[in-house]
Amino acid sequence: MENLAPFISNNLLLVMALVVVLGMLLFNIFGPRLRGYQVVNPTSATQLINHSDALIVDVRQDNEFQKGHIINSKHIPLAFLNERLSDLNTYKNKPVIAVCRSGHRSAQACSSLKKAGFESVYNLGGGVLAWEGANLPLTKD
Repeated sequence: MENLAPFISNNLLLVMALVVVLGMLLFNIFGPRLRGYQVVNPTSATQLINHSDALIVDVRQDNEFQKGHIINSKHIPLAFLNERLSDLNTYKNKPVIAVCRSGHRSAQACSSLKKAGFESVYNLGGGVLAWEGANLPLTKD
């Protein structure tokens, strides 16, 4: 223990890098839970859809949605989500899974949904890319 202070002062950049990496790791692990939503993989999302009647909200742009989307998903581009939250009011007490291409935009959508009072909000980790990677179907209708 007596060598800790000299080690820190001699390796200040290394210690700072360690603190930053640990902070990022903890944020990555606990960040979504602290924000009030959970990240789910495609298998868990499928279970929520089949057993809990979860709503899929696809927040991608129109052209992305038209190339292929999860069956029965509701399309609301992220830019219009706050304006169209009233379209989703009947789902406030049901699970809602936000989806985008990779999971970044849908994380923003999850935050908006939680702020609007939705109780069970999920982000599809990896988005439609993960969905396709799990060999799950997309539709174009």
